[in-house]
Amino acid sequence: MPPQRKGAAARVSEDTEDLTRHPLQAILLADSFATKFRPITLERPKVLLPLVNVPMIDYTLAWLESAGVEEVFVFCCAHSKQVIEYLEKSEWFSQPNFSVVTIESHNSVSAGDALRLIYERNVINGDFVLISGDTVSNMSLTQVIQEHKERRKKDSNAVMTMVIKQSKPSPITHQSRLGTDELFLAIDPQTKQLLFYEEKTDSYRGIIPLDNALLGDNPSICLHNDKQDCYIDICSQEVLSLFTDNFDYQHLRRHFVKGLLVDDIMGYKIFTHEIHSSYAARIDNYRSYDTISKDIIQRWTYPFVPDVMFSGNSATHLEREGMYRASEIEQSRSAHIGPFTVIGKGTKIGNNSNISNSVIGKGCSIGSNVSITGSYIWDSVTIEDGCDIRHAIICDGVVIKSGAVLEPGVVLSFKVVIGQQCIVPSYSKVSLYQQPTVEDSDEELEYADNSSGTVDSSITCTVDTLNREMMSETPASQLGPGGVGHVWSICEGAHEEEWRHSVAPIPADKLAEVIQSLEDDLELLNLDGNAHSVSGELKSGRNGTDSEDDDVEDSRDDSIIYEKEVEATFLRAVNENIKVPDVILEMNSLRLSYNMTSADCAGAIFYAMMKQALEIPHATAGELRKSAASIIDAWNKLLKFYSKEIDDQIEVIMKFEEMCLESVKGVLTTFFPDFASFI
Repeated sequence: MPPQRKGAAARVSEDTEDLTRHPLQAILLADSFATKFRPITLERPKVLLPLVNVPMIDYTLAWLESAGVEEVFVFCCAHSKQVIEYLEKSEWFSQPNFSVVTIESHNSVSAGDALRLIYERNVINGDFVLISGDTVSNMSLTQVIQEHKERRKKDSNAVMTMVIKQSKPSPITHQSRLGTDELFLAIDPQTKQLLFYEEKTDSYRGIIPLDNALLGDNPSICLHNDKQDCYIDICSQEVLSLFTDNFDYQHLRRHFVKGLLVDDIMGYKIFTHEIHSSYAARIDNYRSYDTISKDIIQRWTYPFVPDVMFSGNSATHLEREGMYRASEIEQSRSAHIGPFTVIGKGTKIGNNSNISNSVIGKGCSIGSNVSITGSYIWDSVTIEDGCDIRHAIICDGVVIKSGAVLEPGVVLSFKVVIGQQCIVPSYSKVSLYQQPTVEDSDEELEYADNSSGTVDSSITCTVDTLNREMMSETPASQLGPGGVGHVWSICEGAHEEEWRHSVAPIPADKLAEVIQSLEDDLELLNLDGNAHSVSGELKSGRNGTDSEDDDVEDSRDDSIIYEKEVEATFLRAVNENIKVPDVILEMNSLRLSYNMTSADCAGAIFYAMMKQALEIPHATAGELRKSAASIIDAWNKLLKFYSKEIDDQIEVIMKFEEMCLESVKGVLTTFFPDFASFI
């Protein structure tokens, strides 16, 4: 967990020196030009959807204000009136030294259109920050802006600096923890210039389409698949004019970035800035919504966390095990609230209900014997007795009647009613609006690269029609007796996208299918003799000693990161009661991703177990030993799976010795008498 700082108003930028002659400006796109959050975004713009009970746009504005931005132009398209009304009523319009100006459009269908319109308004006076209103960050802008300006002094063609962060994709699903596709970047290691940008490649075949000229023109290139695009860009004014001069530029990454990278005539350049200890991520789909929500609850985004006041959010008290409670909560004594859970103001919780790893909004009514796990319940939701809800998103005003079950991945849009004893199948989407029958054009693009995404702005003119077509009730066979809403069908070929982008964990059977498919493809390639070795890096021509030293240092860094990933995975398994076979699948994925041995995995798992034991409150050494023995007994099958060989078992012993040496108080030495018995 990152260290906390004093004061809710602590500024992320600590350098008070002015970096520009003009006020630092930002363009905030309040329309993602996407449909990934349908059916929810048929009724409310994405930037106003609650993220841990705070609208997404408030995180973006709070960060811009704290980072020293003085003027923000908010571009509104889909549901523009809702966005403008929200901002006018919020405190953002009355902040000193922080100006928020809205720009409204009803005709823009892409980020390119938005930037062309802003160029016509002639409101940008110098370098600016380009960001989407669904981005969460706590990084300082001081260094990246300084780097950008220094490059501009030396090379006027350096028009953009992109912020990136380390994030290794899963070797099985080839997607990041945010649910986005595996990203391949080629970067000059000396200048940090971006040379290649591609999200979808035949990487599992070992094929990455690099131009020969790229290799010939650059003395050294590093090829990465372990970076995450944070979608925070520092841009010069020329970026806006480039969009105006080229109407083919619609999409910021797929068209503009790739267009500049292959343009040899104008010579414009894009550079990268990698952040390490800071946080930055964009909510692109339901999985990233889930991931970033968990990061906020676990305080990686500090000071933008539930118990710190910003943007007028309600005061919430942080309790043990990452549990947050707002005021005026009515909770039965027999109800249990588990770790990493947020309970909103005025919510009522009945007898024997169990809530864990979830976010509950304001004014919700939760009955007796209700089970809620890994879910996001928005405001004014009613959940009657005996309901079971797992890994779901439930919007404002929804009513779930007694005995209903929501299987993982369900999304219920505003004011839907689920009837008694109804079982809603996994990945179902239910809305009061009927599913649109006419698909949007593929040319209506979104901010982040997604070949299947289309714009929400295209539906703004049809909302009234959809209102008239709203049904008052659906057959009991769909939503149970008294159910209200329409169950959207999953488009042909989109079933894989549902489980890849859902808030629900990827099922073990789906992972098994993907692994089998990859093995089959690789076997065919080997039979054809066309298999290529996969290399994540093109090394520069340095002397052997330097390369070896760098390799050793990289290996150490990977080991540290790997142990942290294993610890986080084990903690989540404990908190969410994940079964051992499913945990083994995730551990195998990490082991393959970081190229670790089973001994490394055994040591990392044992370390996570002992750390968990230390965090359980204990007054005596005996209590500590009992806690450790209890954890090892509960997860012995997991530890034994990776400790089959003598080398694996030696690694566990060495890890225990290492922990004892690191323990300042020597508390782990109390385990010595019992170590052999419970290991």
